[in-house]
Amino acid sequence: MRNASYWRTSPQRLSLTGEVCPHCAAKLFPPRDICPHCGGPAKEPFRFSGKGTVYSYATMYAAPAGWTEYAPYVVALVKLDEGPLVTAQLTDVHPDEVAIGMPVEMVTRRMRADGEDGLIQYGYKFRPVLQTTAAQV
Repeated sequence: MRNASYWRTSPQRLSLTGEVCPHCAAKLFPPRDICPHCGGPAKEPFRFSGKGTVYSYATMYAAPAGWTEYAPYVVALVKLDEGPLVTAQLTDVHPDEVAIGMPVEMVTRRMRADGEDGLIQYGYKFRPVLQTTAAQV
């Protein structure tokens, strides 16, 4: 990814900022100029909670170039509490512990670096929601 593209899309990459359609109230991620639900303009910013559940997932054992150092890793479709499905890497979990329906939350993490002396790129990943007990509350 080129630096200009990275910085232009950083609000959605770092804080799950999308849009809400002022006509039909659909929550959109990533942001779009036109609402796919009603066809109206969708320009109102909306910050998602970052909470959701694993809808589907796959473990990547043979990673593409630039990602081999992270293999094996899990890529999931996460259904956000507000509705949209988001594709993201899971973190802080062993691939064998991932399950459909698992509650997850967004975290900002290092994605990769452009070469040894290049820009370090950060983005969103999802981790399992830490379960609290009654004694911790």
